[in-house]
Amino acid sequence: MDLFRNILGSGSTSNEAQSIAETIETVVDRLRHSTLLDDRRDACRHLRGLSNKFRLEVGVQALDVLTEDVLITDRNDEQIISNALETICNILDPETHEDDDEDKMGCNFTDIYLKKKENVNCVLELLGEYEFKIRRPSAKLLTFLLQNRPREMQDIILLSHMGVSRFMDVLADTREVLRNDALILLFHLTQGNANLQKIVAFENCFDILLDILCIEGYSDGGIIVEDCLKLMLNLLRNNPSNQTFFREGSYIQKACPFFEQIIKEKDELGWSAQKVTNTVDMLHVIRTLVSPSNSSTVVSSCQIKINGSGLLNCLCEILMDPKIPADILTETINTISEVIRGNLKNQKVLSKVVGPCEPPRPALILLLMSMTSEKQPLSLRCAVLYCFQCFLHNNPLGKIEIFRDFPPNKKLGVTEMTFQTDIFPSELLFSGLLSNNKLSIWFSSVAIAHVLTDNEALKLELLYVDFTSNQTVSPVYENGSTEFIPFLARIFEQLQHTNHPQSKIGIIMLLSTWICNCSKAVTCLLDIQAVIPFLTGQITSNEHDEKERVAQGMCAFLLGLSIINIQKSDETSYQKLLQLIKSRIGHEVFMDKFNEVTKYEGYNRALNHPQLRIAESSNIIFDYMWCKLFKQQEHKIISHLENLSSSEDPSEAVPTIDYQKIIDESNSKLQSVMLENAKLRADLSETKEKMNQMQLSANTFNPNHIDKPAQCSCDKVTNQLRDELIQQRLQIVHLNSLLEVEKAKLKELHEDHEDTQLMIEKYDEICTRHNIQVDFI
Repeated sequence: MDLFRNILGSGSTSNEAQSIAETIETVVDRLRHSTLLDDRRDACRHLRGLSNKFRLEVGVQALDVLTEDVLITDRNDEQIISNALETICNILDPETHEDDDEDKMGCNFTDIYLKKKENVNCVLELLGEYEFKIRRPSAKLLTFLLQNRPREMQDIILLSHMGVSRFMDVLADTREVLRNDALILLFHLTQGNANLQKIVAFENCFDILLDILCIEGYSDGGIIVEDCLKLMLNLLRNNPSNQTFFREGSYIQKACPFFEQIIKEKDELGWSAQKVTNTVDMLHVIRTLVSPSNSSTVVSSCQIKINGSGLLNCLCEILMDPKIPADILTETINTISEVIRGNLKNQKVLSKVVGPCEPPRPALILLLMSMTSEKQPLSLRCAVLYCFQCFLHNNPLGKIEIFRDFPPNKKLGVTEMTFQTDIFPSELLFSGLLSNNKLSIWFSSVAIAHVLTDNEALKLELLYVDFTSNQTVSPVYENGSTEFIPFLARIFEQLQHTNHPQSKIGIIMLLSTWICNCSKAVTCLLDIQAVIPFLTGQITSNEHDEKERVAQGMCAFLLGLSIINIQKSDETSYQKLLQLIKSRIGHEVFMDKFNEVTKYEGYNRALNHPQLRIAESSNIIFDYMWCKLFKQQEHKIISHLENLSSSEDPSEAVPTIDYQKIIDESNSKLQSVMLENAKLRADLSETKEKMNQMQLSANTFNPNHIDKPAQCSCDKVTNQLRDELIQQRLQIVHLNSLLEVEKAKLKELHEDHEDTQLMIEKYDEICTRHNIQVDFI
């Protein structure tokens, strides 16, 4: 307790502590029992001074008196109430002071304070007072309570009829200090609570915040602008009701002056750190309205409003400003990406934007040049890739335009999104794919994969592209075909020559996307002589590097996709690939490598959001669309390979197959015997019916009127029918005996089949135990 010694002078520590405790006790007793107003004022003022350094002692002895006595009894005295509120604020301060003996002391005292909800209601009533000395410490106290115990406080304020209204009154206060305190108070109040966010929004909070932004000078304002934008983000993030209210209330149009001011000023001397922060926060507000995690209805409506209000044009002008900081450029690209994602009109707006350079080039061309350049920062390259993906999302015309000027043997159609430039997107992407930089290869591969996604016609067209590069070695095909497909072969050649796992992963994602639902692409890929040996070598490799194992798992996925996409078009190749997995790779090895993809931690992270959010280049592995493709095709591949035995010896499966064949033949023979038996029974019944009719006919006629020759003829027919009836009965008896024999054979075969199955199961169990023992040894 050096602090006590410094204050009270020399003496023992216990005496100093006792002296402080006694002093506080005396002051508290004076506050509790004194009837003179001046004495109570002095006591409150003394406690406020002591609470700065001895918050624990003051809190233990004085908190109850201040909350239950002073704030209620002395409500009409501003000085006492102000000192009492400030003392409680010192006790509940969430920050840990150097003099504190305990951590989270403010939270502990907050728990005591919140045991009685009347304490919070009392402070809310005091917040309604207009006097500065009362309103400001009340706002400060409520802020501390929300910081220490947000959930409990939010529940109490929700039950209070006038709680939120009093907060909004403080926000609308003309005194800037109180208004600024209200921004912080509302920020903590609305954090993570959708109900309070809705109530605050419908209390005209957006109007007040936009007015404050205007008064403070928009992006040029200080930290108050930042607090306003953070509160606005709180109200909009993950709250569809507030997003709809923001759109329908024309607040998107009211946000345009923020960006228009940036365009007009174009600072020559650079941007301050606060201006950068303010602009980034405002861009986050726009992104919150069009985030892919929102419902498609909300996103589409907001995208239309942003374009109609001219905000998209403002963002495009900022994008083309060569003097904006890198952070602003990156976040502007991300914002434009989500504004145009899936909206054809907005995508056309971006395709027509031209950069201020000589010669003039479209904005997309300039962005792709940045993405494929090694000199650009990683965050910018990731943002450009995201923008390119969003431009292609639900945009078949844009996908055609990307490869329209690539030199194919079959010309692709011209669209209204024509790029007037000397450099075309296909050239930039293919040059990046064939570069030696691992990240350029990855970015270009993923970008081309997005062009091919859900575009079966373009997949076929690009198979016949004749890329006239410095390629000197033509690929050799297994079937001796003279058809030359350099584009696909050149991509695979790059895959063979690269040694970095990130480059491999990028190219494999491209190949996987290409061959999915395109049997012709699978055939062309498998015709390249080195494909099967390469994939087999990758899958059976024993590399221990985590990324290498992921690349091997993706090779297994590529092989699995080839199997399920070639089955209908080429049964021979289909059976060869199945036999390859069974005999050379092994079903267990294949599935073990196949499952490496989902085991990697970056897989689920990439699957959560379309944007690539990576801080370090070494963590770039998966793309969102490819992860979706893997998730869709994973179960198809697994179910296709389920019939493959995990055993490497095919002879073990022969007995089961032979028995099954015999059983099927016996069942077929049994069915034919039963059909023949039924036919004979029908003939027998027909014969009996004829005899009965003849017998009736014989009885109706008088034999005296029949001549002898006719009678002989009738007797002859009767005898003949009787003989046929006897023969049919004998044949039925014979067939019944055959049926019983076949049933006995079938029963015996079923018993042998069951015995064989039991033997196989026992053998598998013995093999499993043996493998476990071998692994243990």
